[in-house]
Amino acid sequence: MCSSDLCAGPRLPAAPAGAGSPVVIPEESRFESEPDELLPELLPDLPGLPGDWRAEAPDAADRFDVAALTRLLRDHERHGRGWPGSGVDDVLVEVSEHGLRMRENLVVRDPAGEIRAWGSVHDRAGGRMLFVHIVDRTLEGRYADACSDILLEWAEAQAVSVGRARGLQVQQIDTGAFEGDGRQAHWLAGGGFERVRRWWQMSRPVEAAESQLVPDPDGWGDDGVRFRRISQGGARPAETDLRAVHAVLEEAFRDHFNGRPETFEEFEHRLTEDPGHRWDQWWLAELVDGEEPLPVGALVGTVSSGVQGPDGSYVSYIGVRSAARGRGVARGLLSTIVADAAVRGHDRVGLEVDADSSTGADRLYLSLGWTTRYVTESWHRDVAVPALTEELC
Repeated sequence: MCSSDLCAGPRLPAAPAGAGSPVVIPEESRFESEPDELLPELLPDLPGLPGDWRAEAPDAADRFDVAALTRLLRDHERHGRGWPGSGVDDVLVEVSEHGLRMRENLVVRDPAGEIRAWGSVHDRAGGRMLFVHIVDRTLEGRYADACSDILLEWAEAQAVSVGRARGLQVQQIDTGAFEGDGRQAHWLAGGGFERVRRWWQMSRPVEAAESQLVPDPDGWGDDGVRFRRISQGGARPAETDLRAVHAVLEEAFRDHFNGRPETFEEFEHRLTEDPGHRWDQWWLAELVDGEEPLPVGALVGTVSSGVQGPDGSYVSYIGVRSAARGRGVARGLLSTIVADAAVRGHDRVGLEVDADSSTGADRLYLSLGWTTRYVTESWHRDVAVPALTEELC
């Protein structure tokens, strides 16, 4: 699940911790940070490119690199779906010192030092590595192909590195494309990736009067179900509420496409990295017709920054435990975030839905006013992780 359209793929539950995998966020990255150590056969000479081109890690401390990556990303989005949406904060998630605990990056520079391609890998959880693959849209055909090949080979080598660190035999690379982006699809298919899923990126306009859609976004109830914002207290909400949200989503997405267990530590670390993260846009739904309140639904919302207008709200996650389905929990949570968006002056609420799912969730969204703005695709590749002894033989 990406926090922006960096990989043009889905915001999904994370993959499982494999055998022997740590269950906490590591102090250091599991990736190889030196490109020439990872791909000595490719560096410093780059196949298919003139000798004065080079590949290296971007300088996260250099604001010019961040600005260049932001321009490259926004141009990628503009060509892929018609408009850009990401900004500097989205790039900093990938390249900042904080982000590099779970990520690594590679850029390809032309003779003038301009960044013409960017790859980023994210150790999302054991067995699943996200991959950003962006090549300058103005780059000549054979040079663009060469840049793509370098990023793909680097990502494969990083998959082996992180998979080995987690004690896995197979490491999945999860990347994406905007539907209709033939250039990206051509490169991914040629690199051994398979298109496995489509995602409707939906949006709903919000009117000021919809602040009355529910009695109070902070808390309200209906037919034995209570909807409430998670308890706010200091810099971090109540631990019990955060763990309740995690537990609900883990159960709700257990049988979801590519959804596998994610530790609480990984879950919190990843969601708080999102530039739009706000603790006061997390809600719980609880059954209150028993002896004790029972958490059965959760919604994690974020802020979508307005490029030239008002901000919006985004449903990063919504999940309902199977025991409570049919009691209006999902509808109540969605109505709550819409009302909250109206109170805040936001002009829209976005979300994502699995276009290939048979659950019929899209019917609920359509009935509540959501429509599809564009479609993204998931592309996966499974990389075998050779044992270290095999490579030494």
